[in-house]
Amino acid sequence: MPNLQNQYLKVSISQEGAQLTSFYDKTDKTEHLWQADASVWPWHAPNLFPIVGGVKDNQIHVDGNDYMLERHGFARNSHFQLVEASDTHAKFSLLYNEKTLAVYPYKFEFQILYDLIDNALRICYKVINQDAKTIYFSVGGHPAFNVPFHNDEAYEDYYLEFEQSEKLEKHLLGPSGLFTGETEPVKTDGKKLKLTKDLFAADALVFKNIKSREVHIKSSKHNKVLSVEYPHFNYLGVWAKPGAPFVCIEPWLGCADNEGEVKDFKKKEAIQKVDKGHVFEAEYFITTSY
Repeated sequence: MPNLQNQYLKVSISQEGAQLTSFYDKTDKTEHLWQADASVWPWHAPNLFPIVGGVKDNQIHVDGNDYMLERHGFARNSHFQLVEASDTHAKFSLLYNEKTLAVYPYKFEFQILYDLIDNALRICYKVINQDAKTIYFSVGGHPAFNVPFHNDEAYEDYYLEFEQSEKLEKHLLGPSGLFTGETEPVKTDGKKLKLTKDLFAADALVFKNIKSREVHIKSSKHNKVLSVEYPHFNYLGVWAKPGAPFVCIEPWLGCADNEGEVKDFKKKEAIQKVDKGHVFEAEYFITTSY
């Protein structure tokens, strides 16, 4: 398991899913990443590819054929190769194979790069087209952060602060994890969204028209801030298992299907594409500050 560190941060990444497993602030000796308690939610920060969310009947439809593809895709359960490593950098690679072609009929290399840059961790997704045709996909992050930061605080001491004041509207998910087509406003205080144990009682808050490209996790008790900046991602999910002491800030390029909808994969909402011989790249950052 590669460990990266500088004077500010120490992070660990597993080759299973190329998943971030620790985000440790050396300044105040705080572990910020959820430690995957299996009795609550057994993940740290899964990487979502080649779909984000669920698809109807767990199937995608490509060129007239159906392929079984599980929620959030197969990358999070795949073993990645570690192809580069230093004290502050690691590159992981997942290459198409017979198993992936059986559920996703495109030839690709999916790379995930981690770089420590002072008090920030850069996570970069690269999708390299190794096929003879254009390939289609979605990609996203799903990091879970411990809330509260410290044992003597409460979950309700914390709030999310968005980069911009905006009218947040969540897109509702049904029991199957697909969108119902309905929306609801999300009550905020200016840029602030208070964290409460029942905020996610009806599943994730999915924002499709969000203007902000940064979200900060803040406390009313101190000045420590954990920020997620996602300049290239147009969709954002915010989620926690109800009552659990964490919150996920999820930058997405893609989303779940709508209930009752069957679409060609190439026409799926928010689908991305990369042409033959080209490379797709998108990055986000996790930062601590005081």
